[in-house]
Formats: sequence, structure tokens, C-alpha cells
Amino acid sequence: MLRSPAACGLQWMAAAASSSATAQAALPATPAPAARVSDVSSPDAIVAAVYDVISGPGARKRDWNRLRSLFVPGARVVHTGKDGVNTARVMGVEDYIQAAGPFLEGEGFFEREVHRVVDRYGDIAQAFSIYESRHATSDAKPFQRGINSFQLMCDGRRLWVVTIYRRGERPDRPIPKRFGG
Repeated sequence: MLRSPAACGLQWMAAAASSSATAQAALPATPAPAARVSDVSSPDAIVAAVYDVISGPGARKRDWNRLRSLFVPGARVVHTGKDGVNTARVMGVEDYIQAAGPFLEGEGFFEREVHRVVDRYGDIAQAFSIYESRHATSDAKPFQRGINSFQLMCDGRRLWVVTIYRRGERPDRPIPKRFGG
């Protein structure tokens, strides 16, 4: 296990380690599965791990325990907007797996990051990850682009995803140039 906030890849303040006990006491009792150290050692690694788990050809089972291991207990996945309407569907990780799993494993789905903007403060970070989604890696054009907003926390040993808040790009709401649009 990583032993210092700096090892989280963000050179976060040493205060993160002392606040770790307080943060851990507030978490639900159900622990996440053990994570691969390489998946939770930096913002690059944890974002890449999320994309790696959800991506794959149709009829390929995803490693849902690996996904669970990336999220702090009680984490949320939020999908916003559908058909031009501003809505929010807030799900726990298990809800997300149940809702998205059949599509991801049935259709073939490959999501890759094309740009990222990260802001940090102490032991927290917010990453705007601009993505492109395809049904096959050979597809010339993505069927969807958008922004996944990752809220990340370093507990002094590793990174956790606290929330993924997602918004697909629309013709009337293109991705801004400052985010790689």
C-alpha cells in the first residue's frame, strides 16, 4: 500500500494523512475490494483504470470488482441530460453496474480520454476528463463525446473516486476549447 500523500502522484499536503482517520470513520461499513496499487497511485492511473474497466468488445464480461475497488464506499455516479433535457440520474456504484453493465457488455463499448484538466486542493482533486465513445476501436468517429468530472480523494495511502459526474456533448452545448473541444 502507498504510505504518503506524495505517493498519490499529486504531492498533496501531509495533512491528508492526519485527516485520513476522520474520513475513514465517516465511511459506510462495507469496504471496497482491494485495489491494484497501480490503479490508485495517481490521477492518471485511476482515470485510466475506470476507462479500462468499462471498455471492451461486446460479449466480454467486465471486471466489476476492479471497478468497485476504485470507488470510496458510498461513492456516486451521476449521469446528466437526456434528449436535451437537464436531468440527473444519481446512482451508487452497484446501481451503475446494474444499469450500464448489460449495455457495456452487449454492444461493445470503448471510451477513451482525449484531454484532461485537473484542479487540486490539499487531498482532493477534480478532473474534467474529455472522452470519446465508440462501439469498436476501429470506428472512425465516436458516437458520443462528453466530459466525465471525476472527484478524487487521497486518504494518505491511495486515491479514491468519490464521484463521477457525466455530461455528454450536444450540438447546442459543445465541449469548450479550454477543455480540448
